[in-house]
Amino acid sequence: MLRIVTDGAADILPEWQKEFGIDVIPVNILFGEKSYLQGVELDNEGFYKLVEETKRIPKTSQPSPHQFVEFYRKIAQKGDTILSIHITAKLSGTYASAMSAAEELKGEFNIIPIDSACGSLGIGLMCREARKLERAGKSVDEIVKYVENIKSQVRVILTLDTLEYAKMSGRVKTLQAALASVLNVKPIAILRGGELNMAERVRTRKAALDRVIQIAKEEYGDKPVYVAVVHARDLKSGQGLLDEAKKHFNHKDTMISELSISIAANLGPGTVGLIIYPVVE
Repeated sequence: MLRIVTDGAADILPEWQKEFGIDVIPVNILFGEKSYLQGVELDNEGFYKLVEETKRIPKTSQPSPHQFVEFYRKIAQKGDTILSIHITAKLSGTYASAMSAAEELKGEFNIIPIDSACGSLGIGLMCREARKLERAGKSVDEIVKYVENIKSQVRVILTLDTLEYAKMSGRVKTLQAALASVLNVKPIAILRGGELNMAERVRTRKAALDRVIQIAKEEYGDKPVYVAVVHARDLKSGQGLLDEAKKHFNHKDTMISELSISIAANLGPGTVGLIIYPVVE
């Protein structure tokens, strides 16, 4: 049987886990001495409340190789193939942990870890499409080839509403140029080739949201795509971005999701992003 696994830095619509059989290993959220499993012991709203109460940004850490070993054994049976698709290795050690666990469990499962070079709903869509390919009769090798080919074509374009979280977390090195500037700019960051880099700084929120769409349109034109929007505690802005994006793209499907805690912890509430995922026809 083919099991599809991802981690808590991937965003997946609530119904996808059951509909497409996607298993999610949680990220560790560390508030001082206390550790929480994302989505298991701490949900998004609970996370924001803790931040407001403590005035501290938690640290996030990838699942350890041991946590992966236990997780794989919990969700799979001996002899299963596990396609394990994870957040870009340039931003997290999750993929390395999966590789270590795969080596340890070599005799029990056929585990294929993949560095998605992506994050958020970009990974969620990879998992969904992988399952659809399996149900269409494609082999594991064909599915792996598809994921390896598509990952360089997926774009995650984000705009931050505040730089305070990025400043407090200290984890977003790619935004240091913006942090050295005044704090009222709205930076636009693009995840491309596995790296999150600041592309532009815009003065107003509206201009930043408009520019996010323009950047994506310049790259994708009228190609068929899936259009996804993610937001951190700002559904109104997220819905507004999705409504506007629908006017500009040849979209085959659209979706919106809240940004996972592990990413929101570093970027902050008000972060809104557009994810463009090419449709292979």
